[in-house]
Amino acid sequence: MQILVFLVPVFFGLMGFAIDLGRLYSAKGELKSAAESMALAAAGQLIGTDTSTTSAADAARRMVETASGYANRYDFGGLAVGEATGSMNSEITDPVFYSSAAEATGEGEAPSGATTSGEVTGSQARHVRVELMGETPLTFWRFLSLGQDGRVPIRVRAAAGMGAPVCTACGIEPIAVAAIDPADTVNFGFTTATRYTLGYTCTGAPVPQPLAGNTAGGRVPYVILNRLNESAATFSDEGQQLFRTGAQGLLPSTTEALSCFRVNAEESIWATASQTACNSNTVSTSVRSYLCGLATRMDIANVQGCTTIADVDTLNSFYTPDTDLTELDDYATYAGNARRVLTIVIVEALNPTGTMLVLGYRQFLLEPVQNLTNINPSDSNGRFGALYLGTVAPLRQGRAGDCAITNGPGKVVLHR
Repeated sequence: MQILVFLVPVFFGLMGFAIDLGRLYSAKGELKSAAESMALAAAGQLIGTDTSTTSAADAARRMVETASGYANRYDFGGLAVGEATGSMNSEITDPVFYSSAAEATGEGEAPSGATTSGEVTGSQARHVRVELMGETPLTFWRFLSLGQDGRVPIRVRAAAGMGAPVCTACGIEPIAVAAIDPADTVNFGFTTATRYTLGYTCTGAPVPQPLAGNTAGGRVPYVILNRLNESAATFSDEGQQLFRTGAQGLLPSTTEALSCFRVNAEESIWATASQTACNSNTVSTSVRSYLCGLATRMDIANVQGCTTIADVDTLNSFYTPDTDLTELDDYATYAGNARRVLTIVIVEALNPTGTMLVLGYRQFLLEPVQNLTNINPSDSNGRFGALYLGTVAPLRQGRAGDCAITNGPGKVVLHR
């Protein structure tokens, strides 16, 4: 009995320790989840423009907004992150942006030209750090000297940004251009901030000329790569599929071969998007269907030459145009929502009648026809203007691997 009486307070002490410690771990886990969601949302907006950090900060805040009543919460889901409730407080610091993952995680030195802490803004930002603080109440530890306030602060940090170059890229544009210089692993011979005219591949002479305003880089032939889904349940018509891939990139699918491309894989042209004679001044119906979808990135009302696509008005309504439709020579000044940013497959050489080896992926900014705010889906050579960007925006989905590439876009990842 004496031993039992002696052990009662010990048991209660251990129970109290377990309850308070469990509550601390639970609150820290919930705060960590909120910080990670903020970091991922912010990193997805870092597309290399002057306004990207403003958009990123807004995206991070939306992850913990309280107006809808569905805000992220902590301490067993009871307290909203960023708000004070009774005697408990929670704070959200503004996201901080960095040019490297090492800086975002606090493991690197400040880059040249940055502040002493390594912080950057605008087009230099590629990674983000988010910090949250929340207080959680104590039940038993308040009887100890270090818990007399009845609460304890918890601080968490999350960092995110573009990860390593992906070997498998999903959701990107199913068009390919040949590397100007296959030995150049950084830009494949393309020149950053140069406007090119992408025109559909054709045979013979005369070779179509570049579009006005997009002559600096000359005309670059392209092809549409085959991703026809013959078992699609909805909008299964070939023209509809081409329209949709033009409007949004590769369509989602549980079959990776339909929704992704892989470096070092062999690809072939979309069968009905075959090349025509250059002097015929026309492209196949399939190419035009793709361009009609591409046009929705700038103006969903532009249906010139697109009425042959089944249910085109319904398809148009699925998409929202870019918020910045201006012609640009300086991508840093772009203030849109990235609808115009195209991620294109780079192949070793175009081969419209055989296979093509994928070398990697690079990004272009879709340019409107000179003095207008959209492309021309009815262009006789399937031409559109594009500003070469290189690697600026993270991909929606992809996977790194052993393809041995050192440059190219990655997807957003948590650094820790």
